[in-house]
Amino acid sequence: MDDSFKIRDLPASARPRERLQELGAAKLSDIELLAVIIGKGVKGEPVLRVAEQLLNKFKDLRTIANASVEELSKFKGIGLAKATQIKAGLELGIRVGKQSALRMEKPIIKKPSDVQALLHGELRDKEKECFVLVMLDTRSRLIKHKEISAGSLDASIVHPREVFKEAISASAASVILAHNHPSGNPEPSDDDIRLTKRLIEVGKIIDINVLDHIIIGAGEPFSMKGNKLI
Repeated sequence: MDDSFKIRDLPASARPRERLQELGAAKLSDIELLAVIIGKGVKGEPVLRVAEQLLNKFKDLRTIANASVEELSKFKGIGLAKATQIKAGLELGIRVGKQSALRMEKPIIKKPSDVQALLHGELRDKEKECFVLVMLDTRSRLIKHKEISAGSLDASIVHPREVFKEAISASAASVILAHNHPSGNPEPSDDDIRLTKRLIEVGKIIDINVLDHIIIGAGEPFSMKGNKLI
């Protein structure tokens, strides 16, 4: 692509915005959709090239979505304003996906593999440990799940007040605790076990049963209940 090339040099039928208007967003490539969000390029870098190079740098849309505004803003042709546009656009897509999933029939969550199926896509690319609360009704059907905290799990990061505030608000009958190990090794640490036992005791007081704590890593998930750690 020549440095003098501009989007306006393309026929209208090949421009991302015009293609979206004519064909719908679903017909556009990832590069074209990114180009629409970014809006325009910079001198010597038309917007399609910026979008293509951004996707090549970060490998896929999920990695771009997980990147910080600061990381994106350092990329040539992006800057702070465009970085915030990209983050906002991709976050909207993530939220639409979550809302669509919630509208589907509520799945029954009983086995560690059920929890892994629910959370694996959300947690697999996280670089930090993320603690998620899975809230269930009296028939073990999913009400919702929510990330409570991110960072190494201990009492200062995951406080019972924050955990059970969500469960009470959702009228959950029981909960399953879950978090990821970015290392890939799902074996629990001593802190993981201590935190779990503390949350179980608090749950007993307010009559919300903590059914299990599932750790998601590479391969099969680790169940503290299944391994008789709780």
